[in-house]
Amino acid sequence: MRKSWKLAETDPVQVSNLSEELDLPNAICKVLLQRDLNSKEKIANFFNPSLSQLHSPFLMKDMEIATSRIIHAIENKEKILLYGDYDVDGTCSVALMYKVFAELGIQVDYYIPDRYIEGYGVSKQGIEYAADKSISLIIAMDCGIKAFEEIQLASEKGIDFIICDHHLPDENLPAAFTILDPKRKDCAYPYKELCGCGVTFKLAQGLFSKMGIPQEKLYAFLDLVALATTCDIVSLTGENRILVTEGLKKINSNPLPGIKALIEKSGKALPLNVNDIVFGLGPRINAAGRISKAYEALKLLIADDQKEIDEHIEKIEIQNNARKTFEKKIVEEAIEFIEQNPHFENQKSIVLYNPSWHKGVIGIAASRIVDKYFKPTIILTESQGQAVGSARTAGNFNIYNALQSCDTFLDGYGGHRHAAGLAINLDNLESFKIAFESAVGQNITHKDKAPQILIQSQLALEEINEDFWIQLSKMAPFGPANRNPVFLSKNLRDSGYSKKLKEKHLRISLRRDNHYLNAIAFSQGEQYDLVKSEDFDLCYTVEENNWNGKSSLQLMVKDIRKSLVES
Repeated sequence: MRKSWKLAETDPVQVSNLSEELDLPNAICKVLLQRDLNSKEKIANFFNPSLSQLHSPFLMKDMEIATSRIIHAIENKEKILLYGDYDVDGTCSVALMYKVFAELGIQVDYYIPDRYIEGYGVSKQGIEYAADKSISLIIAMDCGIKAFEEIQLASEKGIDFIICDHHLPDENLPAAFTILDPKRKDCAYPYKELCGCGVTFKLAQGLFSKMGIPQEKLYAFLDLVALATTCDIVSLTGENRILVTEGLKKINSNPLPGIKALIEKSGKALPLNVNDIVFGLGPRINAAGRISKAYEALKLLIADDQKEIDEHIEKIEIQNNARKTFEKKIVEEAIEFIEQNPHFENQKSIVLYNPSWHKGVIGIAASRIVDKYFKPTIILTESQGQAVGSARTAGNFNIYNALQSCDTFLDGYGGHRHAAGLAINLDNLESFKIAFESAVGQNITHKDKAPQILIQSQLALEEINEDFWIQLSKMAPFGPANRNPVFLSKNLRDSGYSKKLKEKHLRISLRRDNHYLNAIAFSQGEQYDLVKSEDFDLCYTVEENNWNGKSSLQLMVKDIRKSLVES
């Protein structure tokens, strides 16, 4: 699918002034200004993220109440249960708090719901488990903000709840003992984009502070926070960027034993970056909860004994391989359905149902279909007599609003503008498909019908050198709201050494005048003839390639076009 290219606009006067003031390349200054980093102070803080810049945990609403309740439980030898969701954020949250209590010499229990039996969030089964174990305090992490009935049940059983969540609350809050959530309307905490593990980290910060324990002991677990933050795809700005920066240092130097095992299984070479974690480590942790139970991942993250670690990582690897098999099957069958549909070209959305598809991986499959066809997509399977599934958007189209307009045909749904989950009575499935197609067709804009590449700046090939890389790398770690900048270079030529890789990818050897550079273009093998025969333009990110102990700069190609003759 042809992508549209859009070059971001930046005030040339501002660029020139900033470049002169800070002695930075114009292209770097353009990126900084586009991210509202327009002063020496802002840029200095951005280039030098530090744990000293973290906000006091006691700025978060009810932190004093939460920490006091935990200390009271410790002093009175109450039984404490750590409750977390089954994804990376939830399991890392429980692992972090488990390590915190271990540091305090306190033994605690933990609970993660079964995706298929209990579903997302706090469950009544979890409350019954706590009651049977004589638990009097539950700390719920990465969930709980909408668990009204479950928390009422816990209260009736004499169990207090501390909720550490980051999801958007309803107008009213559950009747928990206390709730930590920076997205509460009455919470003045300066940074709102923490993930569940980030909120848990703030609770641990507050607890250590009140108990007079050095924060450095808590920093030993920042690899868990970085793992959760990157895999939950939250904004990599502010505190998140600080936590990920420091957590990456820990991951690349002295990770927890379980994380070390994940790195080894992923085959990723150190130093790891955000993408390595999101695509190499995260799927393995998620696979445990998708294919079986998330306890396997949690036990790996908290284990210290090497024999235990080896057992857990092997089971997780089996689950991850199963996840990949299921995912491949769903995607292949989905593509076959789509390609056989004679009306597909004119349809604005994709809704597919197959009762044999694995419930745990349909969300990933939906994302793969969006990547290929760039249409709002819903993938459904059968569960307990219903069609249940995952919705993923294309571009910036609000898929949650589209579902909301079809709620007459839905038994339930939830999510946000980019992704959602839903359940449909099988008798309503065809009616829903028609209503959803209509909702998408009426509201989708032209720019959301084709992928767009936003380019930060145009570069001459000779500008990409070691000094440029030093300044660019200061902007990492890259992720949501701080994306790896995309650059454009025009009128490039093959040096004569470009070649296809596995008939699918391209390794491009670039030349412009007397300057040479290598580029990798994944899944763009069809552009080989263009690269070999004509001048072309590239949009790309710049990365450092480490191979056999040597490092060099290379371009990661987003798209290739034939150069136009400029008048």
